[in-house]
Amino acid sequence: AMASSHVPAPSPSPSSASPPPASNVASGLVDLRPSGYDLVIVGCGLSGCVIAERASAVLGLTSLIIDKRSHIGGNCFDYIDEASGLRISQYGVHLFHTKSERVWEYVNRFEEWMPYCHRVKAKVDLQRGNGYQLTSLPPNRETVNTLFDANVTSEEDMEAWLASRRVGNVEDAKNGEESALSRAGPELYEAIFKYYTYKQWDRLPDQMDASVLARIPVRLDEDNRYFTDEHQALPKHGYTRIFENLLHGHKDIDVRLDVDFFNEKDKLPKHTTLVFTGPIDAYFASQGMPKLEYRSLTWDVEYHDTEPGETYQEALQVNYPGMEVPYTRIVEYKHKPNQPVKAKEGKGTLIFKEFSVDDGDPYYPVPNPANRDLYEKYRELAEKEQGVLFVGRLASYKYFNMDQAILNALELFDAWKAEGKL
Repeated sequence: AMASSHVPAPSPSPSSASPPPASNVASGLVDLRPSGYDLVIVGCGLSGCVIAERASAVLGLTSLIIDKRSHIGGNCFDYIDEASGLRISQYGVHLFHTKSERVWEYVNRFEEWMPYCHRVKAKVDLQRGNGYQLTSLPPNRETVNTLFDANVTSEEDMEAWLASRRVGNVEDAKNGEESALSRAGPELYEAIFKYYTYKQWDRLPDQMDASVLARIPVRLDEDNRYFTDEHQALPKHGYTRIFENLLHGHKDIDVRLDVDFFNEKDKLPKHTTLVFTGPIDAYFASQGMPKLEYRSLTWDVEYHDTEPGETYQEALQVNYPGMEVPYTRIVEYKHKPNQPVKAKEGKGTLIFKEFSVDDGDPYYPVPNPANRDLYEKYRELAEKEQGVLFVGRLASYKYFNMDQAILNALELFDAWKAEGKL
């Protein structure tokens, strides 16, 4: 923790059954402080909220956070679905994991956490006439044994199996296909990587940066955890609760929802610094430069009338890497251990078939040389923009996991403070 002359408001006990009252949260630019604010922060997701909380705790600064959506929490927002009683993530499944002690300590200030190791299954149809086979992702020994009868029983066996199939060197890989082939060989590439990538990005791996497929490990052991980070957990009362505990009733922070920065920027209250967490190309749209490319997500939601306590599928997340179905994965939130007990033990379940699309909220930057060069031009504009600081995945044109978004905001805050930018 950082030393500070300013005494922060006592943070709520994270274990409390309900969050503090939202006296400082409203819709529209109403009831603003007549004296203005030190910071106006655009975006009420992880990056914006961390900056507001640190600015208050360390520097005693006031912040107005605005967001065009009608809820706090950005893409982390979750809620209890009235019909099923299940806690649902509105913007796709979110799984917290981190190696960073700093981030782990920070998130524990605002919510109680329960251990949870994410394990992903894949349903793979190798078109041999025996239908789907259920296996683990990322690929490990069990994957090659299930799909290819590899009969691999040790790390040495697995290394030998892969070594005899690998094509080229990882270091020389010029695109996603070469990256995957150099690590996994053609069978795993065809079965697991190739068409999933196509469904997710609308281009085959040979048209993608090598980095995109390098993110997926191939394991020599039988570790079937999706992540290997030391800290893996779910917030006991859901992700929205973290934001409620951080924001609600905070004496230095006001939150105004349903406020679109681009429509209302002339009406904003007096402030010293603007902190922008939205898409960097949107901020500079008036410059007439091309837009950065993003992929978005959409879902088909289905209710299934399962028996009490029963689920539709084998795991929270089952991926479909083949072209036989148009969706990339099915998520079933009933599997999460932080579900309300009544919903977890009750009848019925909801499944979310996830599709990757071009239009919609920006989720994933599309990594290729053209976009990276274009982002550099935007970054140079951002550096020159007086009185405006940019933070977050959309402003950085980078895909951040939750812990990376938090750490990035904490470290940027430290840097801005050291440079006298706040």
